[in-house]
Amino acid sequence: METPTGLSTRRERALVPVLVFLSAVVAVISSLGAPMIPTIAAVDHVSLSEAQWSLTITMLVGAVSTPVLGRLGDGPARRTVTLAAAAVVVLGSVLAALPLGFGWLVAGRALQGVGLGLTPLAIATARDSLPAAASRSAVALLSITTVAGVGLGYPITGLIAESFGIHAGFWFGAVISALALALAALVLPRTTARERRPLDALGAVLLGLALVGLLLVLSEGESWGWAGVRLWTVAVVSLLLLIGWVWHELRTAHPLVDLRSLTNPVVLTADVAGLVAGVGMYLLMSLVIRYVQTPVSTGYGLGASVVVAGLVLLPFSAFSLLSSKVVPVLARRTSSALVLPLGCAASLVSVLFFLFARDHLWELLVVMGIAGLGVGCTFAVMPGLIVNAVSADQVGSAVGFNQVLRYVGYSTGSALCGAVLQAHTEPGRQLPAVDGYRDAAVIGCAVWVVIGLVTIVLPRLGAAAAARRGARADEELMVEESIADGVAGESEVPVLRAGVER
Repeated sequence: METPTGLSTRRERALVPVLVFLSAVVAVISSLGAPMIPTIAAVDHVSLSEAQWSLTITMLVGAVSTPVLGRLGDGPARRTVTLAAAAVVVLGSVLAALPLGFGWLVAGRALQGVGLGLTPLAIATARDSLPAAASRSAVALLSITTVAGVGLGYPITGLIAESFGIHAGFWFGAVISALALALAALVLPRTTARERRPLDALGAVLLGLALVGLLLVLSEGESWGWAGVRLWTVAVVSLLLLIGWVWHELRTAHPLVDLRSLTNPVVLTADVAGLVAGVGMYLLMSLVIRYVQTPVSTGYGLGASVVVAGLVLLPFSAFSLLSSKVVPVLARRTSSALVLPLGCAASLVSVLFFLFARDHLWELLVVMGIAGLGVGCTFAVMPGLIVNAVSADQVGSAVGFNQVLRYVGYSTGSALCGAVLQAHTEPGRQLPAVDGYRDAAVIGCAVWVVIGLVTIVLPRLGAAAAARRGARADEELMVEESIADGVAGESEVPVLRAGVER
């Protein structure tokens, strides 16, 4: 039996669970190496800064591949692109799992980064393949899954690495990514009827180089030195490349990302919110993970293991998923426009809780639960806003660009945490003073206040501008009608006079 969307009823029922599983696998794999960085450094005999590349390289490749996969997925080969990217993730997982040395581990993690572009493809698939009501809830759930999966990645990694070693964690990634690939091959629909558009290769290269440079600055700021010549040279070159990319995208016929969509206040709000909310999310997560593992001999911290630090993030994942049930209720009782600021308010409460109550494990569990609810509500709304604001052939690239901004926000939040705590670390010491956590939390509060105001002010400014444009259009129409009436009246006068004379 075929549905109006072209899918069989059975495949339609299976599509959403498979897409959610695929997105969850990608999110888990992206954070798979984070708690294992010290162990990787010890096993492969590299420095901590070098071992950090096992996490950084995944985010770098993901930032480059996401807009490319999004644009390719807007054409008739979306199924092929999705399966090919998932296969690359499986290959990368196997390379990272094999005991071939640190270089192969980094190469495998780079290939896993390609999978970060799968979420926009999953969202575009849900939008096109499901009825309207089902697609809206599926898009929200997929967006939340990417957040919840990050929270799941840390405890899973910690448990597996502590029990079976670092390579077992990557074998786990290989198994679940292979399962996701097999399931996707069974249920993903074909999209051959879609128009094929050329890939903006120059735009992809410019954006990729710019993002790689900017993320290098953020991730390597501590090791290179925030005032170093190399860091500032890379930063300036990256900004120039980004400016060149914007200029190119506005002039090309088939841009990688349609930047003109940012003139739509809805899309602009979602993109700005994605960037800044990503900063706030990773800032708090990084603070909590480090605080939980800080030895009690410092006068603060809980002295917990990597496994416990990962388990602290479980409430974050659980309440992120719960927000998929909360968002429709909030939207019905208030409005969709208010869900974003309400989510930001909940996230602000979580940071305030951390600022004043973090001496016991249960307090940090509460912090992460509130944060999961706030971030989940915030991210659940964004893809739906974009999907409803752009044309069908722009969904993949528009949502992909929003994902890129999230990844940049994630890296910024992580780097910001490291920079603030490093600034409060005395020379010769490895651990910061407790004031570093206070100042970082204050910055986190400021981040959520700013993004909360943005989600309120930007849509209002856009609505006001639209109203002004509508008023001007009405005035111009009235003037045109008046002129037309006047011309018609003048043409009728000689006719009337001729009739009288006759």
